[in-house]
Amino acid sequence: MPADDFSLRKIAIPAYGPTLLYGLATGAILPVIALSARDLGATVALAALVITLTGVGSLLTNVPATIVTTRFGEKWALVAASAWCALAMVLAAAVPVLAVFALAVFMIGMAGSVFGLARQSYLTEAVPVNFRARALSTLGGVNRIGVFIGPFAAAGAIHFFGTTGAYWVGAAAAVGAGILSLQVPDLAVRSGRDGSGLVSKADAVPAPTVRSILRSHARIFRTIGIGVLLIAAVRATRQAVIPLWGQHIGLDPTTTALIYGLSGAIDMLIFYPAGKAMDTWGRRSVAVPCMLIMGLGLGLLPLASEATGLLLAALLIGFGNGIGSGIVMTLGADFSPSPGRPQFLGIWRLLADLGTMGGPGILSGVTALVSLSAGIGATAVLGLLGAVVLWIWVPGRKAAGNPLTAGEAR
Repeated sequence: MPADDFSLRKIAIPAYGPTLLYGLATGAILPVIALSARDLGATVALAALVITLTGVGSLLTNVPATIVTTRFGEKWALVAASAWCALAMVLAAAVPVLAVFALAVFMIGMAGSVFGLARQSYLTEAVPVNFRARALSTLGGVNRIGVFIGPFAAAGAIHFFGTTGAYWVGAAAAVGAGILSLQVPDLAVRSGRDGSGLVSKADAVPAPTVRSILRSHARIFRTIGIGVLLIAAVRATRQAVIPLWGQHIGLDPTTTALIYGLSGAIDMLIFYPAGKAMDTWGRRSVAVPCMLIMGLGLGLLPLASEATGLLLAALLIGFGNGIGSGIVMTLGADFSPSPGRPQFLGIWRLLADLGTMGGPGILSGVTALVSLSAGIGATAVLGLLGAVVLWIWVPGRKAAGNPLTAGEAR
């Protein structure tokens, strides 16, 4: 579609509707996974391990997800991932066995990997490059809105049916995401990096392998890819440090939850201006401030001794994360080749998932060896390090044309 004729509204329902419902499905169950595991006889430690299975499932499926997306196309990958997620939700609700429940949680992570890759690949192909950051930041924002709504949507079902009600809500939302995904138009494949010359999938050049993409784009993965890993590490850790520090300074759970919610609200509401800034002033204009602000907020967090200080630090962290909405997906889209986009994005998501799992691991390790404040400080250092890496390697020019050219010129 020519850039002059393009509007996000024209693709809003097929592009963002499934993401909203899928986010609602996962958001509905996140607060109750540990409780469900405990109800099925898991110890506290085992319940915490079950929670990590979503991340493990996603991590292990990132590269196989490229095969599904390449073989069947983005549309049918979205449908299949939604169906797999719905099946997992039904298993979690209907089979009260801990081993089956753990498998279901793992399956949800697998589905999330395929769904995330397919929706990113779809928007990268469907949207002109000068709208790309807005489209992808909106995608991230819509997903956050869905996750935010999910617990409220599940609350009524939990009241009447117990914790299993959340999984039935999740299953229904996942089915809805799959039905809406059927409305996603089939894509033509871009024959050039500049987004010109659309050809049919049948006439497209055979896709390269994951190994060949890893070899040909090794420089990008070991430079900007490291920055993406650090972004994911800081983002994952920020979700844990706010409630942990609230408990550390003696706040009651209600106050801590309110502070966490306000931080998430700021995070959720500023995704579109972030995308507009990236499209107007370049990716670096958002990537570097995102990490600097989150690093600053995390650095200030251990100085908070009461609710007001924690709130201010949490709002700063939420603002920093919010202005970076879509940055990981946008950078991945910018540097992904065509053909070979799903393979590249699968590796890109693998790097992000490694950061998502590694960040909390660093927090836990430093906290165990030193203290919680030292662990939070280490995470703040990761934020500042990420800002340096992104400043050096992310192109600093305005988004006129394909940012890939600028990146390769470095």
